[in-house]
Amino acid sequence: MRTNFTPSQLTDPHLAEAERSLRTCVHCGICTATCPTYVLLGDERDGPRGRIVMIQHMLEENATPTAETVLHIDRCLSCLACRTACPSSVDYARLVDTARVHIQTRYRRPIGDRLLRWLIAKVMTRPGLVRIGLALAPLGRVLPGRLSAMARLGAKAKRRAAAAPPPMVGAAHRRIALMPGCVQAALAPGIDEAMARVLARRDIALVPLAGAGCCGSLVHHLGRGEEARAFARRAIRAFEASGCDGVLITATGCSAHLKDLAHLFVDEPAWAPRAASFAAKALDPLELVEARGTAPRRLRVAWQAPCSLQNALKLADKGRKLLAGCGYEVADIPEGHLCCGSAGSYSILQPEIADALRARKLGNIAGLAPDIVATANIGCLHHLSGPGAPPIVHWAELVDWADGGGAEPCRLR
Repeated sequence: MRTNFTPSQLTDPHLAEAERSLRTCVHCGICTATCPTYVLLGDERDGPRGRIVMIQHMLEENATPTAETVLHIDRCLSCLACRTACPSSVDYARLVDTARVHIQTRYRRPIGDRLLRWLIAKVMTRPGLVRIGLALAPLGRVLPGRLSAMARLGAKAKRRAAAAPPPMVGAAHRRIALMPGCVQAALAPGIDEAMARVLARRDIALVPLAGAGCCGSLVHHLGRGEEARAFARRAIRAFEASGCDGVLITATGCSAHLKDLAHLFVDEPAWAPRAASFAAKALDPLELVEARGTAPRRLRVAWQAPCSLQNALKLADKGRKLLAGCGYEVADIPEGHLCCGSAGSYSILQPEIADALRARKLGNIAGLAPDIVATANIGCLHHLSGPGAPPIVHWAELVDWADGGGAEPCRLR
């Protein structure tokens, strides 16, 4: 498609990337069938093609975006199913990321929205504050609107939280740094514990990355660019000092962000090569684990491949084959390409759409009559858990059980 950016605008590397993606789009509409919000709402403005038009006008005009534009861009889940489906290889991620930064810096949101986004950025990125929030969550149910939704999320999480010892580190031929993450560290510490056991049996030592915190993906998707870069710099410094061979995190939404970290620094020559080196050594656990044991019981497992695993990491088939190799009966979920509605903080910011997508996903899962659901991302796991859902675990817990360690996953009901 034709664009009308000025030469001075295109001196901004992020805007130049967005412009290249805009020029690639031919408006064929193939992407709309894969977009969860378009499928759900049937509104062209809530599909990739419509959003691309709004993003182009907003960026070209370099002005305050309209409330309508903000509404429909906010409804994007960043699942990137459109990018996978696109025959022209439009990099929609670059477009929506640039749009979100533009909105964050140019648009004055209502006070309630600003407060909620501030709480997400400041609380959910820090495990200590998340734990405090879990303790206070029952008191927050009297809050209005989406603040109440955030409190309900915390109350639900409190029932899953459990104390866990630090990840096991054994003698190994490889040392991989473990990013501590943020929300998962408070909600489900047993995932990292199971992953450490799984990797130790494969001669890989998982070493907690001292000095690193949240990966920054939560604030990145809120358009808070400088905060995202601050988290990234902290992680890069910590990894450079660790002496480890690689770095990983056990949530695929975060893992995909780490592998794309270099993009954050395209306009910072001092940090760009360091970020690129870090991203090149970022690993997803599925790249390291092969089946070696057989589960004591042949469970029927519904494989919930997160959007980040399907559309960013491209490892959904690897996860399916790994579980099958461990002796599980693996069933693919119908409409598996549609997001479950978690999408980082999306279930807090857009609870009605998120709940509708959750119900649709659970309906498709129910038709399979599984013993258990396996996923690879804490957001999906937590969002889908609860009333009407079968037991849901991280795939590492199933592999750990097949290897001969850990508890029977179905006891996690």
